[in-house]
Amino acid sequence: MLSSKFIDKIVIAVDGYSSCGKSTLAKAIARRIGIKYIDSGAMYRAVTLFFLQNNIDIPQPEEIELLQTNDYNELLNNIFIEFKLNTTTRQSEIYLNDVLVENQIREMIVSENVSHVSAIKEVRMRMVTIQQEYGRLGGIIMDGRDIGTTVFPNAELKIFMTADVNIRAQRRYNEMINKGISISYEQVLNNLQSRDYEDSHRSESPLRMAADAILLDNSNINEEEQVQFVLSLIENLSIEQKVF
Repeated sequence: MLSSKFIDKIVIAVDGYSSCGKSTLAKAIARRIGIKYIDSGAMYRAVTLFFLQNNIDIPQPEEIELLQTNDYNELLNNIFIEFKLNTTTRQSEIYLNDVLVENQIREMIVSENVSHVSAIKEVRMRMVTIQQEYGRLGGIIMDGRDIGTTVFPNAELKIFMTADVNIRAQRRYNEMINKGISISYEQVLNNLQSRDYEDSHRSESPLRMAADAILLDNSNINEEEQVQFVLSLIENLSIEQKVF
């Protein structure tokens, strides 16, 4: 049995590759043990959507180094991101400047550009500051690309998720088709491969597994098996803290 005192203070970081089920797992854990869930990837997607809506130039990977003297801070001051609880679904939804954008940020045009926007130093610095403020009091699980390495390097529990890229592409393709989005499997696969490379090779907070993270490859395990695996880690962590 997890003590409320332990749960109220715990910080769980979930990192990993695109479309490997980080958000699904994190949401499930948040519901099971009663902590806050924050989707850091949605925050970067919201910023990307703002760039697209306002016709702001999005740099390509080879252009990032040329942006070091550019200042995006004034632009970022016009972006207000907030998570609100949907009282019907009991799910957290993201708002951009007071407008619900939960569905818009999942569109392919955003997926194709989010890694580029995420690589901008000022964008990452601003988002990390906001994310760290969310976790200041504990009782939170957050998923993303650099949560265990940059945002919460001292998190009590760090999970790094991965899965075979073809399996991830098929899952993402099925999800988009079910939502009525017209797209080919090859487009989804190419997008994931491109994002994997950019996320892992960017200069600002690249995707990497923290030294003290626990690897979770979900290529061949289902959602409930993943949840039980993480719950057992949390239970063991709770027991260790009681011992010491």
